Amino acid sequence: MSLAGISSRRRAEELIQEGRVALNGRVVKELGTKATWGADTIEVDGKGIPGPFERIYIMLNKPFGYVSSLRDPLGRPVVTDLLKGVQQRVYPVGRLDFDSMGLLFLTNDGEWAYRLTHPGFHVPKTYKLTVKGKISQTSIDRLRKGVLLEDGYSGPCKVTLVSQNERQSIIRVTVTSGKRHLLRRMLEAVGHHTLHLIRTGFGTLELGQLKNGAYRYLESQEIEQMKKLVGLA
Repeated sequence: MSLAGISSRRRAEELIQEGRVALNGRVVKELGTKATWGADTIEVDGKGIPGPFERIYIMLNKPFGYVSSLRDPLGRPVVTDLLKGVQQRVYPVGRLDFDSMGLLFLTNDGEWAYRLTHPGFHVPKTYKLTVKGKISQTSIDRLRKGVLLEDGYSGPCKVTLVSQNERQSIIRVTVTSGKRHLLRRMLEAVGHHTLHLIRTGFGTLELGQLKNGAYRYLESQEIEQMKKLVGLA
């Protein structure tokens, strides 16, 4: 159902447990029940789900001031507003905060999106951060080892100092955790406020020269690389 765009993987499990899903005319409540999409008849609340369709994989350079969602209750612009030439319904893979920028994938492949964002697959994401003040080697070492946050241990990360002066420092950080606002909170924990954050890499791919606000379709070899990374190829 997540592949068909009906719901998220977690919500699909809830629908099954609620008895709202039928397979070939019979209600199923057991998670893990096998079915072949496009061959078996699968219904949710009595309505059949659509069959297999073309998979779309897009890389967007998200600008400041856009929400990583399909809609926003506050009426702010959403990332799909930038996909002027895309007719298919796609959704963001994970998220970048409203005031964060950089590499964001959008797709209609639910399993691919799920695996890229699930912490169990340890997919690396690289960011370039500008932080207030001159960051010390001690703070960098603390970030590398991981820091204690209000919702638990951040986990270790790779940190490289790019440049610094008395007013600000620029660092490159690679993490595999998906905690919300993770990097900003980690920097606050070592005494630095984040001024600017841009995601430059996700998995095996990098943002490259893609302009701010622009998007492109992934090439076949790029899709293959990313699928291999999460065990789909």
